[in-house]
Amino acid sequence: MPCHNGQVTGDGRLVLAGAPIGQAGDVSPRLRDALASADVVAAEDTRRLRRLAAELGVEIPGRVVSYYDANEAGRAQELVETLREGRTVVVITDAGMPGVSDPGYRLTRLAVEAGVRVTALPGPSAVTTALAVSGLPSDRFCFEGFPPRKPGERARRLESLAAEERTMVFFEAPHRLADTLQAMAEAFGPARPAAVCRELTKTYEEVRRGGLGELAAWAAQGVKGEITLVVAGFAPGDVVPDMDDLVAEVERRTATGVPRKTAVADVAKAAGVPKRELYDAVHRGPSTA
Repeated sequence: MPCHNGQVTGDGRLVLAGAPIGQAGDVSPRLRDALASADVVAAEDTRRLRRLAAELGVEIPGRVVSYYDANEAGRAQELVETLREGRTVVVITDAGMPGVSDPGYRLTRLAVEAGVRVTALPGPSAVTTALAVSGLPSDRFCFEGFPPRKPGERARRLESLAAEERTMVFFEAPHRLADTLQAMAEAFGPARPAAVCRELTKTYEEVRRGGLGELAAWAAQGVKGEITLVVAGFAPGDVVPDMDDLVAEVERRTATGVPRKTAVADVAKAAGVPKRELYDAVHRGPSTA
């Protein structure tokens, strides 16, 4: 019988297992033990799970089933029945913690409603790892997952976050990174500090820090790998640079003999805007609006 009062009934146990985000050596001994003793292991990618188990030297005697976005709804109900039978089910995704932008939430909710014990094996997290290395405030933050793919929806979502004072963490696909950074620069201002964290814990780990405008220009050249974005929250008193003021500053510097290219580069860097954007504005001249 389903249990709706939060009380645990039966011997079934759901284990949400944090998977390494890049290095198999980050796996805890508890995860090794869980894989070796589970009745069922539900994996986002069964082939990747097999590779991880081979790297760890772990035999998985239990039944291995797929559990990913396309089959999550139906498979979750099936797994709840297994849990009600008193079995132990381990859920593991490709990387990070199940349920955090990965399959796991539906099963967890159903297990809680059924009165099944739910526990977790903590592991590496791209969210907190990126936050830690970003150099941005980490005392208060929020996780926003993947921004909407459609430009209009993405712009509206980001606009709703423009006044968010907490540091924000996002995931993004590499082929959408430049467009997303540009949309963020438009919604939050090009000077808003941010960090692009790429391939965290892996061989080609890279953390690129700067203003959103500067990062958008950099990403337009093409970026590969797993991406986590960290964006500073709104600080009262934040001012978006006025392009006419920046153009005037470039003209002031060139009038003193500074080469235009140098003046544009220096002013753009100080204001946190893309050099190309400022160069185009200088070429057009001050607006007459």
